[in-house]
Amino acid sequence: MSMLTPPGMGGQYRITGDKYPRMRPRRRRARLTLSVVASVTALGLVGWGTLQLIDVFTGGGGSASAAGSAGDCVKRAVASASPAAGATAGASTTALPKPAQITVNVYNATTRTGLAKDTADELKKRGFKIGDVGNAPAKFDQKVKGTAVLLGPASALKTSLPVLATQLATPDQRTEAGRKGTAVDLILGDAFKTLTPQATAAKAITALSAPEPTTTTKKKHC
Repeated sequence: MSMLTPPGMGGQYRITGDKYPRMRPRRRRARLTLSVVASVTALGLVGWGTLQLIDVFTGGGGSASAAGSAGDCVKRAVASASPAAGATAGASTTALPKPAQITVNVYNATTRTGLAKDTADELKKRGFKIGDVGNAPAKFDQKVKGTAVLLGPASALKTSLPVLATQLATPDQRTEAGRKGTAVDLILGDAFKTLTPQATAAKAITALSAPEPTTTTKKKHC
């Protein structure tokens, strides 16, 4: 019997050798493993909680902000395409008369013979009604240095005069106070050579009829 065997114990409890066996290494390893796992878990919970607090104090995070921005863009797009917006833009457009609804008196303020008649004939081909044709009144005769003077009543300033102006290059448009009727005068000046090409004049009339926006707004990119 070894000296390490306690008194009264033998058989299977008999200890041989001169050293005591180590009985607890596995338990210590298990405790160490559990400690490491618990520490990692605690650190993870602390980190997650910190992120949640940051998210709260910064207003909901980037994803929420992006969703809100996208929603605002959709609302703006719907508003800009709504019938109400189109109606507002269209309401600012004045209905322009057609050439057939405009009576033009053609007067020659130059020394060139037959200029008024030739111009009146061309305007008639383009659909205008022709009134008087002849020499210009004394206050305009040989005093118009530009292309032409367009003269009409105050009501013609944004109706008949702009339409007739499409047929010439840079005419001088004027209104005459107290003038009656709807006819307008075309007084040809020294710089007049010919009417603008018919196709060019037609495009200009179409552009006049196009609706114009009532307000100018800056687009916000989404």
